[in-house]
Amino acid sequence: MSVVGRNNAVSASSLARSHLATTLIAVAREDKDAFKELYRLTSVKLFGICLRICGDHESAEDVLHEVYLIIWRRAGSWQPGIASPISWLAVIARNRSIDWRRAQGARPTSSIEEASKIFDSRPDPEIALIANDESRRLIKCLEKLDVRSRTAICTAFLDGLSYAEVADSAGVPVNTVKSWIRRGLRQLQICLSVNHI
Repeated sequence: MSVVGRNNAVSASSLARSHLATTLIAVAREDKDAFKELYRLTSVKLFGICLRICGDHESAEDVLHEVYLIIWRRAGSWQPGIASPISWLAVIARNRSIDWRRAQGARPTSSIEEASKIFDSRPDPEIALIANDESRRLIKCLEKLDVRSRTAICTAFLDGLSYAEVADSAGVPVNTVKSWIRRGLRQLQICLSVNHI
C-alpha cells in the first residue's frame, strides 16, 4: 500500500472511531437516534463476539439484545481517555456472553468436538488488536512526558512502588512525586483523548 493509501486508511479509521465516540456520547444523553446509529455501526461486530462465545445463532441474538440494554444504561460510564469506544463495547459483549455461557452450566449446546472452538482460551484477535493499538498509543503518550513524570508513573503504576518508595529512589519529597504523577496523568489523559478518540 502506498503512503497516500495508508494515510487515507488511517484517516478513515480515525474518522470512524471519532464518529463512534460521538455517537456513544450522544447515547449517554439518552439520544434514541444515536442509539439506532450505534446499533447500525456495531451490531455485526458485537454479534460476532456473542456468536463465537455462545455457540449458536439464537442464543447469540438473545445475548446481543441484553448487551445493547446494558450499553443503553451504562453509556455514560465510558471514558474516552481510558478505552476506545469499540473496545469498551466489545468487552461488554464478551463479558455478557461469558456470563450467559456460565449460566448454561451442564447444558452444553454443541458437541464435544466443537467445545474447543467455544472455550478457546486464546485472546480474541479483534480485542487483542484493539489492545495493541491502545498500548502503542499509551507508549507514544508516555514518551511525550518529561522524564521525571514518566519515570514516576512507570515505577508507581507498572513496578508497583509506593509514592514513598518512588520519592526515596528519586531523592525528593513524597509531595514532589505526587505532583509529578498528577501532572503526568493529566497530560496522558489529554494525549490519549486527542490521539484517536
